[in-house]
Amino acid sequence: MEISKILSLLGLAQNAGRLASGEFMTEKSVKEGKTFLVVVAEDASDNTKKNFRDMCNFYHVPLVCVGDKGKLGHAIGKELRASIAVNDAGFAKSIQKLVADSKNNGR
Repeated sequence: MEISKILSLLGLAQNAGRLASGEFMTEKSVKEGKTFLVVVAEDASDNTKKNFRDMCNFYHVPLVCVGDKGKLGHAIGKELRASIAVNDAGFAKSIQKLVADSKNNGR
């Protein structure tokens, strides 16, 4: 997976003020209808993944599992982060494309 490119995009989105991170802020952002994509760390707890999967299905928000909590947090200049809400259509589309391309290439 093009994890480094995805992390770079998350960093750019953070600098542009287009992210909400942490479980509470991610959930709040999704429920307010601001979110175009939710990114959850692959090493997040099964409960956390299930909660976000269910919430994203309900609110019709795409979800991807990428990287680990340390990498996600580092990419946006924070401590460990299990979840990030991408509140910009362009950044969300670019990240989804990178994830899809990596799956199609069998990486």
